Amino acid sequence: MKKLFFAVILSALSAQAKLVTKTIEYKEGSTALEGYLSYDDSKGLKPGIVVVHDWMGLSDDTKSRADMLAALGYVAFAADIYGKGVRPKDAGEAGKMATMYKSDVKLLRARVTAAYNVLKTQPNVDKANLAAMGYCFGGTTALELARSGAPLKGVVSFHGGLATPNAADAKNIKGKVLALHGADDNYVPPTEVAAFEKEMRDAKVDWQLVAYGNAVHAFTIKGAGNDNSKGAAYNEKADKRSWIAMKDFFKEIF
Repeated sequence: MKKLFFAVILSALSAQAKLVTKTIEYKEGSTALEGYLSYDDSKGLKPGIVVVHDWMGLSDDTKSRADMLAALGYVAFAADIYGKGVRPKDAGEAGKMATMYKSDVKLLRARVTAAYNVLKTQPNVDKANLAAMGYCFGGTTALELARSGAPLKGVVSFHGGLATPNAADAKNIKGKVLALHGADDNYVPPTEVAAFEKEMRDAKVDWQLVAYGNAVHAFTIKGAGNDNSKGAAYNEKADKRSWIAMKDFFKEIF
């Protein structure tokens, strides 16, 4: 079903313009990174969106999301936070890797800023209209890019962690924030959600939080299975509803 969802969107694109994809190697300091750029070949400047992967690293699933954004008329750059060729072998290794970056916010922000810099230098990108989005670990990362003060029009988190080591950094957020959350997500408990809401209010950010009923962590990731009792599971309704919410958000900010 999910592959069909992607195919319908991409076939609509092919009727109007050709999809262009590129693998781009870039660096953060001395670390080699390898991201994925996707856009259509129609003329004119387009809004740019940084897309950040979940804790398993840049995958075909993340690249598919970048292609879906390209089908909507955006230039999407799927970031590589972990490094070229660095991919966790399993959930245990992914958890350790994601925790390492989340525990070093300076490094995390540097890695996602490197991707942001690649995106904004693309010749077909409208530098006045940039945004970031991400999934799980990537949602956390996209929010940290906004908290760093990057000039983003907006940021979207799909079932991302909402906590940050310094809530006062929210005062640096320049754009709007949309958090798409599983109402039954035990990995992002009500206390964390409440702290996030307070953070946004205190910083006077223009923010929204949408909670999807019967959805747990990773509700957009089909590979998570469908057993909510495991704490992470795909939810088709939440996946489709959250994508629509994202589309409406981008129409508003751009």
